[in-house]
Amino acid sequence: MTDEEFIAMLHQYKEGKISEREAMKEFQRASFEDIGFAEIDHSRERRQGFPEVIFAEGKTKEQVLAIMESLKQTSKGSIMATRASCAQFDFVHAGLPETQYDEAARIIYIERPAKRDPAHTILILTAGTSDIPVAEEARLTAYLWGNEVKTHYDCGVAGIHRLLAHRDDIESANVIIVIAGMEGALASVVGGLTDKPVIAVPTSVGYGAAFHGVTALLAMLSSCAAGISVVNIDNGFGAGVLASKINHLR
Repeated sequence: MTDEEFIAMLHQYKEGKISEREAMKEFQRASFEDIGFAEIDHSRERRQGFPEVIFAEGKTKEQVLAIMESLKQTSKGSIMATRASCAQFDFVHAGLPETQYDEAARIIYIERPAKRDPAHTILILTAGTSDIPVAEEARLTAYLWGNEVKTHYDCGVAGIHRLLAHRDDIESANVIIVIAGMEGALASVVGGLTDKPVIAVPTSVGYGAAFHGVTALLAMLSSCAAGISVVNIDNGFGAGVLASKINHLR
């Protein structure tokens, strides 16, 4: 519920057009909706600027559809379900034909119009091609949250000349997301090349001593390059949200 809708409801109550009980129900519905297996946070868009995002992994396809249907009715921003499977999308799409699916990002979404400022871009860099699924989750998240996004994939430190070839984009970006597995060295290198915020995402890519992303996580947390923040392993969504919030600061 927007501020204007909230004020309009107060006027309706004041003018006797709705009862106290009806007003109370509207207030409750605007806050959250209890559908038995989930309590949908309808006020999140008003508080944080974007509707509640569904984590589809672990949910049934019926649950994902029901939550998306509810959010569609009350939200103005894009609707997202992350870590979603093809099977979940097929079921959701049958009930909500306007949904789309990005298989690489594993996101089911309904895109709503958003204003994007081409002068304030988010740049996403990956160390390797195997990091692309996490990068695509970050890219689509940031895009749906109303940002211009550029990407350069497979430019890790094993061939540093590939990274340096993108120096112009590194210098012009407003926020940079660096995604790397193995030893996670790319975040430190990029952090030393820019005065912009760097969000590092460790991935679970790598052989045994990479410990499913723990090695990259610890390396990024221990970086000597200043101005690097680190999100959880494989958390492209979290990086996309944080980058968006930073990018919208003026």
